[in-house]
Amino acid sequence: MIGNKVKTSKSERLLKLSEQVIPGGVNSPVRAFKSVGGTPRFIDWGDGAYLYDVDGNEYIDFCCSWGPLILGHADPDVAEAVKTQVDRGMTYGASTELEYQLAEFIVRNVEHIEQIRFVSSGTEAVMSAIRLARGYTNRDLIAKFDGCYHGHADHLLVSAGSGLATFGTPSSAGVPEAITSKTAVLPLDDEEKLEDFFARHGDEVAAVIIEGIPANNGLLIQRHEYIRLLRALTEKHGALLIFDEVITGFRIGLEGAAAYYGIKPDLATYGKIIGGGMPVGAFGGRAEIMQKLSPLGPVYQAGTLSGNPVAMVAGLKTLEKLADGKIHQRLEEMNRAFVGKMTSRLRDLQVNIAGVASIYWVIFQKEIPRAAHGIDKDGISHYNRVHERILNSGVYIPPSGYEVCFISAAHTPEMLDEAADVMIESIQSEAHAWA
Repeated sequence: MIGNKVKTSKSERLLKLSEQVIPGGVNSPVRAFKSVGGTPRFIDWGDGAYLYDVDGNEYIDFCCSWGPLILGHADPDVAEAVKTQVDRGMTYGASTELEYQLAEFIVRNVEHIEQIRFVSSGTEAVMSAIRLARGYTNRDLIAKFDGCYHGHADHLLVSAGSGLATFGTPSSAGVPEAITSKTAVLPLDDEEKLEDFFARHGDEVAAVIIEGIPANNGLLIQRHEYIRLLRALTEKHGALLIFDEVITGFRIGLEGAAAYYGIKPDLATYGKIIGGGMPVGAFGGRAEIMQKLSPLGPVYQAGTLSGNPVAMVAGLKTLEKLADGKIHQRLEEMNRAFVGKMTSRLRDLQVNIAGVASIYWVIFQKEIPRAAHGIDKDGISHYNRVHERILNSGVYIPPSGYEVCFISAAHTPEMLDEAADVMIESIQSEAHAWA
């Protein structure tokens, strides 16, 4: 596959047309390929572990729509359930049995979720969970971690600084400092700074939010001891712990990263897999907290398309297929073999692959970091240089060195071997650029 000449003329034409009516020609910034260069591929269709673009190019897909497609593209059971529901109606603006069925499945299978509410995106789920935490505790201060992404709500678009904690420095234009002034940013994997922050501000903190396993700025797998310290400190100071499981929920296992670390967060946010490929979000936790939501309590939250029946049936069918744990076990075994092969073949080039469950991350540096400040920007540049060669060789990986890759149930060991060979040869062929 290496060296194949791919056609991109239709994607190039569609990008130029889209740029006339959509800012940058894309509806999410990373799709523009600004970091990696080359032509963004406009996708025509997906089947199992494969993507096909409008120019007819075929790719083994490791993006999996950024994580939701744990069963692969167009899983027959999910697709049939969606088609049946579409024929019955796509939205009602009223309650359905499907909402109950999906909520009941999650509550039954996730020990720390006693009640849950559905929304339409991960960003909305996080925004609502934080409002709920503030309403429950009657406190205003929120803490997050550098290197963790929780959607694009204004109060979470905050930059990290060099001091103990950064307060209220927006990381996006259009976000007033007044909105972020009650958000603190802490470094990951630093017990001393975490304890110092709580010593100074613990009694003011409504909630601390952290990605279950940070996977939006590399794959920053945290030490169990650190997460357990975080749980202990939040409990001591009466702050809620929110696990953002939008990526890790039902991908690490039925109980997500919370079970991986052996802790119980007070609230958790979900998205991606629980919608089976349809737009969805959810937040849930202890009943005494959740019952502060309207119509029972004073914390307002609402949504026209919340609990959309098409998303509910797609998510329910997906989770039912994951229920016995066999898919998770097989994915973890395949990913372990894939990561092991890549690591052993690329070790001499100081290329590492971090992996957990069915997630992996290719990083061009000697050590795998646990915090955002440990990511080598030169290493990200190496990824950017090799991306197009890998893509043109038939392997679809994210157009950013900070993004992680996903394996689905539609991948086979043979596909993974083929993809590993492509990636290894591509990286070795470009090694002169950073030798």
